[in-house]
Amino acid sequence: MRPVDLLNGRLKLRHLVLVVVIAEQGSVLRAAEHLRLAQPAVTRALREAEQFLGVALFTRGPRGVTPTLFGEAFIEHARTVLAELRRAGERIDELNRGDVGTVTIGTLLAGSNVLLPRAIAALKADRPGITVIVQEATFDTQVPRLLDGEIDMILGRLNPIEDQPALRQITLYSEPVRLVARAGHPAQTLPGLTLPDLLTYPWVLPLEQTSLRHELEQVFRNEGLELPGNRVECTSILTVRTLLRDTDMVAALPELVARIDPDLALLPVPLASVRRLVGVTFPAHRPLTPSARLMLDHFHAQAAELTA
Repeated sequence: MRPVDLLNGRLKLRHLVLVVVIAEQGSVLRAAEHLRLAQPAVTRALREAEQFLGVALFTRGPRGVTPTLFGEAFIEHARTVLAELRRAGERIDELNRGDVGTVTIGTLLAGSNVLLPRAIAALKADRPGITVIVQEATFDTQVPRLLDGEIDMILGRLNPIEDQPALRQITLYSEPVRLVARAGHPAQTLPGLTLPDLLTYPWVLPLEQTSLRHELEQVFRNEGLELPGNRVECTSILTVRTLLRDTDMVAALPELVARIDPDLALLPVPLASVRRLVGVTFPAHRPLTPSARLMLDHFHAQAAELTA
């Protein structure tokens, strides 16, 4: 098979759907049940795809099927094609109806507690028919889903993307990261509070794969300190807030999170080397849907109000 042969019409959309569903279900039988098709029809379609491509896409075993090296590569591209087709359908529907659509946002800690809910509220007031889906995860986890078209954008502290030309970023505002504890925390009464003073308390740190964690590690190294041994690792803002409010834990959070929460207090220990830019990350070569463009407009508007 030559690459150009993929365009001759023999490989059809149903082959892509079937291969992806087989991979997700782990067996031809479960894929057939999921698609409400007869198992022989699914088996025949898989055989057609493999014969056309000239390679085996799955290895068969007693408990189902496993993608081969060729299968993994084909499934990755098939998912991208299907995601783009879904986006095409959504975009046509949005353009046709004007006020209905879906925007899916991957969110990080920064921006999720203040900017995101304000922007969503403004968007829903403007276009109530648009559905907003918010999914929280680390940046590295979000990027593959962004490139596959499963989410429209990532909102949060901007991570370095110099080695990822498939991504582009827009800066919305600069927000310091500060050390935070509960209001009335005993550390607030210590004169000349320093980072070593805070090591006597438990900490909440971001997960290891986050850029904020790496930057905090550098802060501790610069001070000649080890990371707190008594710590919890978490990026859920709700969990972090509850731990801070109900215990003597210390955490590094975007400044706005603490400023709008009367139960939290900023500690006067600077984190000068921690980056402060909050913004949005997109695929570099895929246009935004109308709903995503409206969401971005509201991000800009709310960011301007926060920094006015």
